[in-house]
Formats: sequence, C-alpha cells, structure tokens
Amino acid sequence: MHQIENEFLKIRVRDFGAELTSVLNKKTNIEHLWQADENFWGWHAPVLFPVVGRCLNDEIIIDGVKYPIEKHGFARKSTFKLLELSQEKMIFSLTNTDETLKIYPYEFEFLIGYRLKGNELHVSYEVRNKDDKPMYFQLGGHPAFATPFNNNEQYADYYLEFEQTETSSRHFIDADGFFDGRTGPVLKNSNTIQLQNDLFKDDALIFKDLKSRQVSIKSKNHSHTLTVKFTGFNYLGLWAKKNAPYVCIEPWLGCADTANKSVELKDREGIIMLEPGEEFNPSFTIQTIG
Repeated sequence: MHQIENEFLKIRVRDFGAELTSVLNKKTNIEHLWQADENFWGWHAPVLFPVVGRCLNDEIIIDGVKYPIEKHGFARKSTFKLLELSQEKMIFSLTNTDETLKIYPYEFEFLIGYRLKGNELHVSYEVRNKDDKPMYFQLGGHPAFATPFNNNEQYADYYLEFEQTETSSRHFIDADGFFDGRTGPVLKNSNTIQLQNDLFKDDALIFKDLKSRQVSIKSKNHSHTLTVKFTGFNYLGLWAKKNAPYVCIEPWLGCADTANKSVELKDREGIIMLEPGEEFNPSFTIQTIG
C-alpha cells in the first residue's frame, strides 16, 4: 500500500489494479471512499481497461479472431509497478505480458497517476501504443463513495447534484449486462437525483448525453460535499448494490456491448484508436469540501 497526503487529504493506493483504497478528508476525518465490504461489493475504485462493461460472449473480436476477456477488462486484476512516489504524487505502470497478449494482442503501456492539489485528487490515465499497428481500447473509472458521510445519517438524506440542468434518459442494460435498446427518463429539466435504497434496483443509471461534466454528492443536513469532475469523458455511470451505503460515480470512455449484436473491437461503441507511438491522456478529479 502506498500513501500520499497534504494538509487536506490523505490518499492510499494499492499495487493490485493501481486501485485507490482511501480518500480521507483530514479536516473532517471523513473517509470518502467505500471500504470494500464484501457483504455488498468488494472493490473500492477499480480501473476499467481495455474494455468498459461486458463484451458479447465475453470475448473481443480483432481482425476476425476472437479473444476471451472478462467484464471491465484485465487491468483491475493486474499488479501495477510503482514508477514514482513523492509527497503528493504517485504514478503506476502496467505493460503487456505474454499473458495479456493472449487476450488483448497489443503492446502497450498504461499509466495511472494520483496527484494532490489542495482539496482535490487528480486521477490521470495515459495509454501508450507501443505496437506497430493501430490499437483499440476503452477506458473508465469506477470509484465508489461511502454514503452517508456520517454514522448518524441515512442514505435518503443525500442527493446527487449535476453541474447543469439536464433532460436526459438512462440506457438500460439487461440481466447479462448488455444494452437492450430500452431507455427511461431520469432527469427532466432538473439537476438533482435523490438517493434512495432502490434507486439502482434495475442496475446502473447510464447516461450518454449529459451536458454536465461534474456531479456532487450532497447532504440535506450539512455542507460537506464530494464532487467528481470528469471533463473529457462522454459517458457516465451511477451505480450501487441495492441497500448498500455507497454510490459509484463512473466516468467512462466507452460502454458495454448491445445484446445479440456482435461487432469487432474497433466498432465497439465509444472505442478509442491510437496509431503506433501515440498517447492518450484523459483525467478526472475528486474534490472534497467541508
């Protein structure tokens, strides 16, 4: 486990998945990251690469060849190498191996960085194509935030506030994790979603057309706030297990397959392509106030 801190925040990250495991607000002593209770969901903030969501038949197709790959890809279950550690910054690296080439036939380097600046944690990704052919991938964050913030509160005391007033529908996924063409209204000329225990009974709320590029978790009882700013990510997932005391705010570049629609990886929705030698550098920010 590795740690960085400043006067506002203390952050912990493990080598396994380069996964964030703690975001502690030192001013309030509030632990904002979900602590991976196996009774609900045993992750903190997995990183999704080289796919987001589930692939049809649990495989990707590249130039007609099928490769097995699990939901959300292999990075979250890979051991990263710590490249840099200073008082307020750490960078982790994952590179291709003989085993990854069997399921994802590209030579690559994937860097995950964590940097503190005041009351903000900047989470950066860098994908480098080290192959001699174009490389295709998706990428996303999956951080879960403990909600409520305090022991004497209820989940329903909290709500999500979007940066802008929105009119947007969710895109449903079926029981197997694939889009099935259904949509449903969630935001209608509104910028808030009330948290309640059955909000995610039909799985994640997945948005593809939001104007907002930040979402905050707020309480009706106090001014302590957590905000995720996701400029550069064009999909957003919101999710939690039913009755679980957390909410995931997930900035994505890409999403799951559509049921019964088999496509090559290069044609997957939201796919990113890098030419040989190119790099791709998205980032998002977690801010705590209070």
